[in-house]
Amino acid sequence: MIEVRNLTKHFGSNPVLKDVSFRIEKGESVVIIGRSGCGKSVLLKHLIGLLQPDAGRVLIESEDIVGMGERELLRVRRKFGMLFQSAALFDSMTVAENVGFAFRRERALPSREIRQRVAEVLEMVDLPGIENKKPSELSGGMRKRVGLARAIIYRPAIVLYDEPTTGLDPIVSDSIDQLILRVRDRLSVTTVVVTHDMRSTRRLGQRILMLHNRQIYAAGTADEIFHSSDPIVRRFIEGVSDPKELYF
Repeated sequence: MIEVRNLTKHFGSNPVLKDVSFRIEKGESVVIIGRSGCGKSVLLKHLIGLLQPDAGRVLIESEDIVGMGERELLRVRRKFGMLFQSAALFDSMTVAENVGFAFRRERALPSREIRQRVAEVLEMVDLPGIENKKPSELSGGMRKRVGLARAIIYRPAIVLYDEPTTGLDPIVSDSIDQLILRVRDRLSVTTVVVTHDMRSTRRLGQRILMLHNRQIYAAGTADEIFHSSDPIVRRFIEGVSDPKELYF
């Protein structure tokens, strides 16, 4: 479904990713972990063509999206839904307007069908009947759910999640994780989650990729990663700093 080959990215003179390679199979649930600032979100944005690499290839269903024009990228992006870290809702719009935004902008469907689709996805994320509320009236967890409803209204083949539980308490985080699993199973989507939440990683990751020092440092099943004896992996999993390093 997704293949990344030798992807390298710099911002100015700052190297962020170097020779990153991996594959994600159709229907898989993959979690990408690593320390803050290690390039997890940058990598995610390459998968959907929001960033272009300095070198390497990104293949979506065997189609290389590197160097594609905007029109071609729009076609490929229809295969994706994405839940951004902040949910990225428009505060001036109602929930219904946020969730159905792309359809309304493109005038792709009649209003009645858009309303029906919006109601269906809100039901799926356990928020029926809130179409007329504004984002300011919602809790953090509800905003994440609305963001997810917007991500899946197109019925995508792949859903990307950028830190879906950041800023949420453990109980709400658990409900978001359960929702991600439900969406994966109900819609048969390929799921890619970027997070540093170890409980979410354990729950969601059929396979885990760990970014470290700009590369894929470790990869394996949840059991393999969580039982790894590698000191770098262990310190990250357990949240223990290296006394020889300075952290800011």
